Amino acid sequence: MFADYVYEKSAAEYSNRILLIDADHLTDDTHFTDGFLSRGFEIITYHDDLSFRMEYEERIKSDEGRIAVVARPEQYIPYDLRRRLTVYVVSLADLFPRLEPSVLRENGTDYDLVSAAYTQTYDQYKTPEATQLFLRSRAYSYENIKDNLMTSYQKLLERSSGCTSYKEWFAIASEKARIDVLSICHEIELDTSEINYRFRDYIFGAYKKLSTCMDAESPVLVSRAMEYMHDHSERFVIVVMDGMAEFDWNILSSSFEGIHYEATAAFAMIPTVTSVSRQCLLSNKYPSQLISLWSQSKEKQEFVECARSMGFSDKQISYQRGYDADFGSLIRCGAVIINDIDDMVHGQKQGRIGMYNDVGVMAKQRKLVNMTRRFLSAGFDVYITADHGNTPRRGMGKLMTSGVETETKSRCMLVLKDFADKEGTKEKYGLLEFPKTYLPKEYDYLICDVGDSFDAKGEEVMSHGGISIDECIVPFIRIKAGENNG
Repeated sequence: MFADYVYEKSAAEYSNRILLIDADHLTDDTHFTDGFLSRGFEIITYHDDLSFRMEYEERIKSDEGRIAVVARPEQYIPYDLRRRLTVYVVSLADLFPRLEPSVLRENGTDYDLVSAAYTQTYDQYKTPEATQLFLRSRAYSYENIKDNLMTSYQKLLERSSGCTSYKEWFAIASEKARIDVLSICHEIELDTSEINYRFRDYIFGAYKKLSTCMDAESPVLVSRAMEYMHDHSERFVIVVMDGMAEFDWNILSSSFEGIHYEATAAFAMIPTVTSVSRQCLLSNKYPSQLISLWSQSKEKQEFVECARSMGFSDKQISYQRGYDADFGSLIRCGAVIINDIDDMVHGQKQGRIGMYNDVGVMAKQRKLVNMTRRFLSAGFDVYITADHGNTPRRGMGKLMTSGVETETKSRCMLVLKDFADKEGTKEKYGLLEFPKTYLPKEYDYLICDVGDSFDAKGEEVMSHGGISIDECIVPFIRIKAGENNG
């Protein structure tokens, strides 16, 4: 993996304080910091001297913990801070001295595949033509791709074993998505579902604690997204891609060449259905605080009231749908809802392969990136995220029971009130009883085990509503206008 390759090239093994100068903006296209994260480093993105000193200076001076600071070459970092950090410049020229960096910078380079193939040869490929040959014949060969996927997945299984860090799970979700996309793209059969079972165990133990987590890079829970954006941007638009999983963003991000963005993640609210998680995302509320939990009729009202509570006037707030959304000069807090991916999920007949093809067409149409560029040009910071993701499931039979007080349209979870035979239903369908964390206490919540759904027995479907890593961890993309306008 490229992340491990960068870690090994740096001096991080011998230092607990390291400054990573991202000379080629590789954080836009890779997750190279995962190699540091998995070895106990806290990753801090450097923005400016003042905010860094206020939040991290004392910790940098101490000897506690391991810290990796990521900065860009053009950013000013005072000498007194630099001298406390071991500096390593992350550049393609230094990482791959036998290749031509300008060729690697072209769109679509998979640095995991490049680093895996590079370490297996000592030949020189320094000219542009030779580097292109290296990419075609070695990096993107079927054998290298297959070996890389199998090795990466084994490492991911090791990494997920007993993992208790939400940041680590963010990184695991992203890497799982990369593996899933590549395996479908190159027709390599690889079942990554074991990660979902390990994540399930983590969720039952840690989900209730996530509301206390504070993170400068992510809202952690989508129910704190509005607060996070208000704290980090004076003027912003949140684009909610209904149903977008890390798998889908892995494909869509290929159209964002030339745009500097920072990618992290957030946890959807459980159950991962739109009425619950999207309303929480737009309202800064937990599910138990929503006006209408199981209906989206109050969604716009929830968003507007949240924005008002943050000090925005009605003239500064706008909620719209579709790629033609347009905000005037007075707007400072905008929301755009895009339903394309969720529509694909619910109409999908070809499973993950179908999602790969459909989202690929969506990326080529460039509607999302063109809308993003328009907002950036108008001076808005843009945040792209999702209310929940989606995952493959297999039907275990239609639900045949009565007395269900409330049942969402999701086919993998039930919401019950005063239901006499709850235990019998759990046993019959192998359901999991989800704790009432952040939810109204008058209901009981039963969720299908990962990979199961209340669809026709044996039917392969794409769905959401449950607690798989694909549904629960969604992309959270930060795109600053000031970093992309000039």
